[in-house]
Amino acid sequence: MSDLDKITEQHRRLRAIVYVRQSSPGQVQNNHESRALQYALRDRAIELGWRAESVSVVDDDLARSGSSTVGRLGFKELVAEVGLGRVGLILGLEVSRLARNNADWYQLLDLCTLTGTLVADSDGIYCPGNFNDRMLLGLKGTLAEAELHLIRARLDGGLRNKAARGELELSLPVGLDRGEDGRIALSADEQVRHAIGCVFELWRRLGSCRQVVICLLDEGQRLPRRTVGERRLRWMPASYRAVHSFLTNPAYAGAFVFGRTTQKRELGEQGRVRRRTVQLPIEEWSVCLPEHHPGYVSWQEYLATRERLRQNVRPRGEGGGAAREGLALLQGIVRCGRCGRRMQVAYSGRGGRSPTYACVRAFHHHGAEHPCQSLGGQRLDDAVAAAFLEAVTPAGVRACTEAVGELERQHEERLGGQRLAVERAEFEAGRAERQFDA
Repeated sequence: MSDLDKITEQHRRLRAIVYVRQSSPGQVQNNHESRALQYALRDRAIELGWRAESVSVVDDDLARSGSSTVGRLGFKELVAEVGLGRVGLILGLEVSRLARNNADWYQLLDLCTLTGTLVADSDGIYCPGNFNDRMLLGLKGTLAEAELHLIRARLDGGLRNKAARGELELSLPVGLDRGEDGRIALSADEQVRHAIGCVFELWRRLGSCRQVVICLLDEGQRLPRRTVGERRLRWMPASYRAVHSFLTNPAYAGAFVFGRTTQKRELGEQGRVRRRTVQLPIEEWSVCLPEHHPGYVSWQEYLATRERLRQNVRPRGEGGGAAREGLALLQGIVRCGRCGRRMQVAYSGRGGRSPTYACVRAFHHHGAEHPCQSLGGQRLDDAVAAAFLEAVTPAGVRACTEAVGELERQHEERLGGQRLAVERAEFEAGRAERQFDA
């Protein structure tokens, strides 16, 4: 049976749908010839006997991948029309235009078999209800899916190979620039370098991301921000997210890193597959090359910062935690001498100012018959404070002198940052004035 013999008048009384798809915005922008060939299939449908008004072009899925039906409104419309028995012929330049996923492909073939819809590509016309044609269509679908996996594997292998040499050009965070020779260097903008340096300096002094944010806001210090794909800088008030990004991005430690995250697939409530990005521990990063380029901190300091941030999370397990509210001197760090568990703090007395250290975790959470032990916090705090003062008194004068010097240095740094901000504002104002006069 020839291809034309498969077409009946019943098919011609129904619609012929030309399905047009390209996988990415880049293909839509650059591959004009491929898209023109797909649109030309409308003329082929007319040559096969369909009236011009019965031929429809579905091109809603331009710049959409064929790996799934997510976001492919055109394909869903096509499947719905076939299921309603309104389509006599589906035309696509090749099977991969319709689907690169066998589950989606065979769903369409099953509907075409039930409704008698024909499928055509550049090689011929097929009747899914015919065993030989269905086997050939199934083979084409399998090859289309395999081709997608091969393309992904080839691209992924090339990226990983280039990343392993540290030559993959990833987007750089604000404060780092790539020169014409491809090398990464600290930003040429002195104000940007100063602002980022202040973040790391405050972190060394305060040891708390939140306290760094509060200090920057109190001083009115803004932080540079650059959206991915943009060259223009924006100066925004400090936020926890921005400061945390400076502290945790390994690029600021001079390291080239690739593969810090992975994608995990999960089934949603409606049976749809959802992708979730998961952060990987350092030992599981695909590529990690310290000292790849100049940084604002050393790699060792970066690792110490990550560990300190981990400990600053609300204490669980072994984390010491950042200093928190409450009058107890040893809150969060004193442990029971009997069982080794962290002791909790309770307050009593007038105004709740008298602390008590108690080991009650086993009693509350593990079914112990009674709390392990408790003791008054004031006597313990006084003893620790006395021992501390006895140890540091000889160095007290020197420490005070150094503290005064540190305050003066911090004051000069703040003045320096404000001078740079004024210079930038004067430069921007001068440039705007020159443009206006021109």
